[in-house]
Amino acid sequence: MRAAVLHETGQDKVEVLDDVEAVGFGPGKVRIRVRATGLCHSDLSAMSGVLPQPAPFVPGHEGAGEILEVGEGVQHLKAGDRVVVCWLPACGACPACKRGQSQLCLAGFMNAGTPNFRRPGGDVFGFAGTGTFTEEVVVDAGCAVPVPDDVPFDIAALIGCGVTTGLGAALNTADVEAGASVAVIGCGGVGISAIQGARLKGAAEIVAVDPVASRREAALRFGATRAVAPDELADAKQQITGGEGFDYVFEVVGKAATARTAYDHTRRGGTLVVVGAGAMDDFLQLNMFELFFDEKRILPSMYGGGDVLRSYERTIALWRAGRIDLAGLITHRVPLAEINEALDQMRTGTALRTCIEI
Repeated sequence: MRAAVLHETGQDKVEVLDDVEAVGFGPGKVRIRVRATGLCHSDLSAMSGVLPQPAPFVPGHEGAGEILEVGEGVQHLKAGDRVVVCWLPACGACPACKRGQSQLCLAGFMNAGTPNFRRPGGDVFGFAGTGTFTEEVVVDAGCAVPVPDDVPFDIAALIGCGVTTGLGAALNTADVEAGASVAVIGCGGVGISAIQGARLKGAAEIVAVDPVASRREAALRFGATRAVAPDELADAKQQITGGEGFDYVFEVVGKAATARTAYDHTRRGGTLVVVGAGAMDDFLQLNMFELFFDEKRILPSMYGGGDVLRSYERTIALWRAGRIDLAGLITHRVPLAEINEALDQMRTGTALRTCIEI
């Protein structure tokens, strides 16, 4: 089958090959025909080495498709079911799951070191234990979450990561208070979803911050009340909050520099929500006096900070009701053969979300 393979970490191009085989099918597993997959910035981070991932690997973790085959012992799925790929499934039995923090379950990571694919030259991993830039993938049954027939594959793919992460950061992690002032730093697909979440919660002011003009324009369409370049954020803070700072600031870039900016623009007693996935050697510096004196809450948000399956259901309900716009997030649609052009669009910030149609 066809799949996009990154041969070595640090390369910026993948190679679309037709000699890749999905492996590992057996008890407790399912084989999925991927129909659509989103291109997420985390894929770029894995390719560059910011996020740890063995190579060679098939990028992609934001996918949707239909079940081709179920392994022994799989009761809740059957061939033909439409599913979204969940890259962080909950086991339901570990301490985190029992506490109601299934987004912190580590069971899914245990499979990340097992190859999902094989080529004549050897094993190939799947990013985050999945690897959706391919025609077929074999995953644990818990990674395949059924979705209703009225949810298109491209919309379902977005729900698999970016939308769930951004919406959840505002709805679950921050629990934005009605009437609050909000700033969102980084307005790709996840940042736009955080903006939609803040709007749903009734935020009075939502400032979108991004260096790319097209993303700032998009943010206004999705609910931001103002959109500024990074060097204009201080003025927006002064004009909107009288210099005090925003009630909530979302960092959706994954860098210490922008996290520090976010902290500096959060009011005393306010909330900084860290959504972006950064590198292990990128350190955020805070001095102990300001940490104590400012009493700002720093809340990391992992995969939306809530139960993933409930988040999927909530997102579908909001989409059906017209309360959130998901189709508008997809600014580019390309076939798998044009994946490298799509990667370049993501790097330059000209795409909110690219849908790879497979």
